[in-house]
Amino acid sequence: MEENEPAPETRRYLGIRTPLGCTVGFNDDSGDVFPMIDPRFDLRMHSPDGFEWGYHGSGPCQLALALVADATGDDELAKRVYLLFMHRIVSGLVIEGWELSAAEIRLEVESIDRATNT
Repeated sequence: MEENEPAPETRRYLGIRTPLGCTVGFNDDSGDVFPMIDPRFDLRMHSPDGFEWGYHGSGPCQLALALVADATGDDELAKRVYLLFMHRIVSGLVIEGWELSAAEIRLEVESIDRATNT
């Protein structure tokens, strides 16, 4: 199982829609804003055009995979639950922009993982 460092609980992911497309960055306790999370094409390429949200599709799938992998630090877990995370969370994100914490993502992922492993 691939394990990376999980994101700090206080990390906040920020989705912003611009004329050039959708950008998803994050900030943390330092106050610094990082411009883009890794889309994790190494795990699965759903959308070579990048992230999207607010509906069911390839861009939202790519975003769900990237968010779960980054927040949990667990690539195998991300591959297991990201589709349900996309349906439950990413498809319902506000089109204009949104914000989620790593703690919120992990809480939802734990719920999905428990429900699918019973």
